[in-house]
Amino acid sequence: MRIKILGTRGEIHATGPKHLMHSGVLIDEMILLDIGEKTFLKYNPQYIFITHLHPDHAFFMTPGTEIITDATVFAPENSEKLKKMKLISKAIEIAGYRITPVPVTHSLKVKSVAYLVENGNKRIFYSGDIASIDEKYFKRLRRLDLIITEASFLRKGGLIRKNKQDKIFGHNGVPDLVNLFEKFTGRIVFTHFGTWFLKDISSGIQKIKSMEKNGLNLDIAVDGAEFEI
Repeated sequence: MRIKILGTRGEIHATGPKHLMHSGVLIDEMILLDIGEKTFLKYNPQYIFITHLHPDHAFFMTPGTEIITDATVFAPENSEKLKKMKLISKAIEIAGYRITPVPVTHSLKVKSVAYLVENGNKRIFYSGDIASIDEKYFKRLRRLDLIITEASFLRKGGLIRKNKQDKIFGHNGVPDLVNLFEKFTGRIVFTHFGTWFLKDISSGIQKIKSMEKNGLNLDIAVDGAEFEI
C-alpha cells in the first residue's frame, strides 16, 4: 500500500511550514481517510472514510462550506451537510480492500471510529482522534504493519474530561498512545499535531523520538509525506 499524508495539523490556529493542512491520509490514490481540507478532492479519491464529523476531519461541517464529489463517502453517522453519505458500522470490501470501522471514544456529541485497512497481507490502522478504545476491539489490531494516530497533546493523560455520567471524552497523550499501541505494531506515525508541537517543531520531534524502544519506530508525519508498506 502506498500512503500519502495530506494533512498533519489539529484544530488549532498555529501552523508550521510542513504542517498547514488538517487531517487526511490517501491510500493508493484511491481511498481517503478523513477530508480535513476541500483541496484534498483534487486527488479524486474513489472512496472517502470519515472518522468523525468535526471540521478538521470533515471540512464540509464548517458553516458556509459544501462538498461536491463523485466519491462514495462513508461515516459513522449521517449529516444534513451530505445527504448521500453512507453509514458504516461493519467491515466492507471495496476494490480488493477490507475496511473495518473500530469504535473509539473521542467526543460526546459525535460518533467516532478508527479504521483498519487491509489489502493482501498488509494491515494499517488509522485512529483519528482518540481518548480510548475498548479492549474488546484489541483482537482486531494484532500484527499491524502501521498505526497512524494523533499527537494533539504531549503530556501523559492528554486532555481527558468526564461528564456528569463519568463518560470520558477528549484526546489521549502521546505517551499513553505509545503504551496502548506498541503491543500491536513496530511502527507508529504521529500526525494531527497540537500547539505544543508547532510552537517548537525541532523540540517536538525530539520529545516523540525519545519514546522509541527496541522494535518500535515512532515517525513524525509532515504534509505531503509518502511511504510504502
